[in-house]
Amino acid sequence: MRDFRELKVWEKAHRLALQVSKITKHFPSNEQFGLTVQLRRAAASIPTNIAESCGRDSERELCRFRSIAGRSASEVEYQLLLACDLNYILDETHRELTQQVNEIKRMLNSFIQKLKANR
Repeated sequence: MRDFRELKVWEKAHRLALQVSKITKHFPSNEQFGLTVQLRRAAASIPTNIAESCGRDSERELCRFRSIAGRSASEVEYQLLLACDLNYILDETHRELTQQVNEIKRMLNSFIQKLKANR
């Protein structure tokens, strides 16, 4: 079993989840049960699935949970765009967070490709 805390991708995803939680505190109250909760859930899903993958025995399961993390990252990417277009976050914040999301997605994709190549 691997320690997820030692993975750079988990660390980056965890920091992203913390930042998303922080910025969504400033979303309008009418979004409390809408975009706010969706964005927080999707952002938390990324490091959660990375952590869960570390507890898996087979490469297939490891790959599956990393893939789920990647799909959650794509969800976050869109929701950040939506938040920006609704003027809930600044363009600069959107760019910075999207850059972080894309780095996490690249890291996850690279890991998955390496696993598939080793089969």
